[in-house]
Amino acid sequence: MLRGIRNASSNWLGKAIMTIVMGLLIVAFGIWGIADIFHGFGQSLLATVGSTEISTEQFRQIYTDRLQQIARQFGRALPPDQVRALGLDRQILQQVIAEAALDEDARRKGLAVSDKEISRQIMTDPNFKGAHDAFDPARFAGLIRQLGYTEQRYVAEQRHTTLRRQIAGTVTAGVEPSTKLLEALNRFQNEQRTIDYVKLGAAQAGSIDPPTADQLSSYFNAHKVQFRAPEYRKIALVMLTPEEVAKWTAVSDDDTRKVYEERKNKLSTPERRQLRQIMFPNITDAQAAREKITSGASFDDIAKERGLAASDIDLGTIPRSEIVDPAIANAGFAMKTDEISQPIQGKFGVALIKVGRIEPGNQPTYESVAEKLKHDVAVERARSEINNLHNKMEDERGGGATVIEAAKKLGLTAVTIEAVDRSGRAPDGKPVTGLPQGVDLIAQAFASDVGVDNETLQLGNNGFVWFDLLGVTPSRDRTLDEVKDKVEAGWRDDQISGRLLTKATDMVRKLDQGGKLADEAAGLGLKVESASAIKRDATTTELPAAVVAAAFRVVKGGAGQAPGAGHEEWIVFRVTDVTVPPLNLASDEMKKLREGIQRSLSDEYVGQYIVKLEGEIGTTINQAAVAQIIGASNF
Repeated sequence: MLRGIRNASSNWLGKAIMTIVMGLLIVAFGIWGIADIFHGFGQSLLATVGSTEISTEQFRQIYTDRLQQIARQFGRALPPDQVRALGLDRQILQQVIAEAALDEDARRKGLAVSDKEISRQIMTDPNFKGAHDAFDPARFAGLIRQLGYTEQRYVAEQRHTTLRRQIAGTVTAGVEPSTKLLEALNRFQNEQRTIDYVKLGAAQAGSIDPPTADQLSSYFNAHKVQFRAPEYRKIALVMLTPEEVAKWTAVSDDDTRKVYEERKNKLSTPERRQLRQIMFPNITDAQAAREKITSGASFDDIAKERGLAASDIDLGTIPRSEIVDPAIANAGFAMKTDEISQPIQGKFGVALIKVGRIEPGNQPTYESVAEKLKHDVAVERARSEINNLHNKMEDERGGGATVIEAAKKLGLTAVTIEAVDRSGRAPDGKPVTGLPQGVDLIAQAFASDVGVDNETLQLGNNGFVWFDLLGVTPSRDRTLDEVKDKVEAGWRDDQISGRLLTKATDMVRKLDQGGKLADEAAGLGLKVESASAIKRDATTTELPAAVVAAAFRVVKGGAGQAPGAGHEEWIVFRVTDVTVPPLNLASDEMKKLREGIQRSLSDEYVGQYIVKLEGEIGTTINQAAVAQIIGASNF
């Protein structure tokens, strides 16, 4: 639409018409007010809870702040349609109304909290502590600024929060889960079962003849949705990242050699040596030990005499830079393998050291690292160009250029994806390559339409993506000829699955009538397997989740069946043992479970209290104003 307006106003007649239209709109807004479409409420009022009023600007600020907090958790901003799809808009509104109800309740009850108490809470908040575990005013100011608060607003919010907690604490005082509830949950969560089972496969389904034309047609007609061609979208995109810009950023050999010289030490691999060290209190003792070694004693013998284990004397295989004592480092890296030093006066005493394995260092040549260095330099230079190119791209787009036109003018590479479905696959069923990472371009494209100016997508702190939707291929029913192979495969899977289900059901009936699983397995040429200590939430490689769930629907000694890992597998089992561990309220697991249940019960109590409170004091909401703020056509 915006591009259409730009194009319409590109000549003198269009500009004149647009000037008149915009002038009339401005006059209309000046007379009637922009918000006059919302009847029944004041222009700036979004909701009333008792005598507490929530203005549209107040809710807008809260709504924006909380979406920003959510964006920090997700690592990216969520578009309005995704916010609504997740129900976050309703949750935020419900939370704001609930908070207002508690604030109104506090006011009616005459509750208050002193400035001194609020100050104490802020001063003792660990989030605002700096060095020496003391309150840091600068840290406090910085953190609340990041969250979008002024100091006055943060203090006011803390006052409200404290009073809400007092009310909630009173409502939930004494809430405790009963022992019966804990016992039931312990049984549900920790009950363990052992089963014997057999796996039925395609061999047990018997020979399956190819389908007739009528059978294939009938199966296809019954499962048309399964074989339906999805909607495809054609997308043009430009991805602007340091890596992309670096591809066409030339770096000279002179610049690269300078970087090589600057980074030579970082590029090299230092020599590493295996060193062992024995410490002595003085030169005399160290010299006496050195003479014993000269007379035939080993380095390990001296260590044992001094009561040292092998781990006590081993410094490891390390580079010179990791040795704290310069005297030890100099001596250790001047000797040969298996050589033992003379007594060395170091920072922490006198030492004898022995050199073991030596791993030579490596200094790569310029030629061996030139290409990588050129790439690294190009990427570094590209980072400084990103914002400049972003601004130019935005200017081109603002002037009505398409993504492809803007990219061509700026020398950027535009990519056209001819067809992609919602799952990111092409018509051949293979994943589309070249999609940007870190942003859901496919979801954005399927939420757009041809000719729409789409928002620029940001790749974290690493770049931007622009896209245009060029075309839409609607979903359609495929013909049988197009998907005949897939239909035949689906029909065969269906036949196998149906036969295995029939056979498994018959086996379970025989087991329930007193038959033995081993006999049934032997008759089919199968072996009986066992699985023990299975819990309800078990995820094992040997048993699919459907089998685990079915095993917990059967009493001890009972039999059951469930689908296996695919169409060609079905599992028949018998529960041979059921174990319920005793309730141990002192265990860490039960303590966590108890705390979790207590929180859930407390939340439920507070929720019920708020619902009753809202009904008693009266709550009205300007739905149209809410819809305007959250960007929805209705709410």
